[in-house]
Amino acid sequence: MQAVIIVIGDEILSGNTVDTNSAFITSKLRMAGFNTVRIFTVPDETETIVATFKTAWDLAEVIITTGGLGPTSDDKTVPALRAFFNDNYRTDEATLQHLKKLLAERGRPELFDINKSQAEVLSSAVILQNDLGTAPCQLIEKEGKTVLCLPGVPLEMKNLVTSKVIPFLSAKYKTHHLLSRTVTVVNIPESRLAQMLTNWENQLPAEVKLSYLPMGSRIKLRLSGSGPSEADIITVFDNLTAALRPILGNHIISERAETVEEIIKDLLAAHHLTISTAESCTGGQIARLITDVPGSSQVFLGGIVPYDSLQKVKLLQVKQEDIDTHTVVSEKVAQQMSQGCQQLFKTDIAVATTGVAGPASDAHGNTVGTVYYSVRFRDKELTKRLFLPYLERSDFMNFVAQRALQTVVEMVLEETRI
Repeated sequence: MQAVIIVIGDEILSGNTVDTNSAFITSKLRMAGFNTVRIFTVPDETETIVATFKTAWDLAEVIITTGGLGPTSDDKTVPALRAFFNDNYRTDEATLQHLKKLLAERGRPELFDINKSQAEVLSSAVILQNDLGTAPCQLIEKEGKTVLCLPGVPLEMKNLVTSKVIPFLSAKYKTHHLLSRTVTVVNIPESRLAQMLTNWENQLPAEVKLSYLPMGSRIKLRLSGSGPSEADIITVFDNLTAALRPILGNHIISERAETVEEIIKDLLAAHHLTISTAESCTGGQIARLITDVPGSSQVFLGGIVPYDSLQKVKLLQVKQEDIDTHTVVSEKVAQQMSQGCQQLFKTDIAVATTGVAGPASDAHGNTVGTVYYSVRFRDKELTKRLFLPYLERSDFMNFVAQRALQTVVEMVLEETRI
């Protein structure tokens, strides 16, 4: 079953807003058995939206738009739909009452005409109410096709897709669910791993596919499966994962994690280890990645951002004479930061970063892109230097954070002798 996504909004094309909606919708469609064949990004122009609909109509059974449903004159999605379907407007009473209730809850008891306009929908549309916002989702079915118009606000769009759109599409088209699971393995070369899994792999059900994905010091075993029942696919994955354990033993460090931060949580929890962070040039990015993972409170005790040199001295006991001699962006300071962080939070592991994110060199002449990060695991310490002058500030911070967490994984694996 094919799908097309149309992202509507001048703010997307201008670069002022990053489109995350299409990635979310695509992932949810894929899990429900739909293949997204095109993603269009178009401005708030009625003629362009109509032309894009004409193209999409020949490509897919399902067309989903996001954006352009606001009450102001620059929101053109509904007028474009009216023109494309040669339809008329009607006032949807349920939406009107929803608007009154929602705005009253927000301290706006008076409903202005501009707000009432969002209850004006296509006469042929079925309304999926937006529980978190004012713009309803309009659903139009014609000639075997399904069109769904979603708001552009990510929070509202995600709730509608998850709670209403995907259940509707799955029921209507009776598609197979597409799921995946990742088992992460370490300390086995890929060729040796494939040899060890020959018998296990030969017994995979026909509906399950296996991919080997090397990622630095680890290999991801990606299981992909499809079927009419999500619960049945999960059961198959559970059984296959259970069959892997006696073959690979402690070489398996995670049975579900996709990202390095998810692996950190699983790995540290399995060994009853804790971690803390002291971040200067990464500005809290490492702590954010760790705490993005549900259940991270099992392993993460806290973090600080001692951005100013005096705070490094005050909070982490970094020696002022070492800052004066080596500058704050140095191996010596990074080492003292991780040690001070470990002592401050009393954790098994501490991670510290210090560097120059840019766009200009620091007061000591350290070149943009220079960074030192230090990882301490109990009484062992490892400091690494990176030079990333080609990365913009946000990319620099994310790269360093990811690399530091990867080093944590490697160090824990080494020290726990997995």
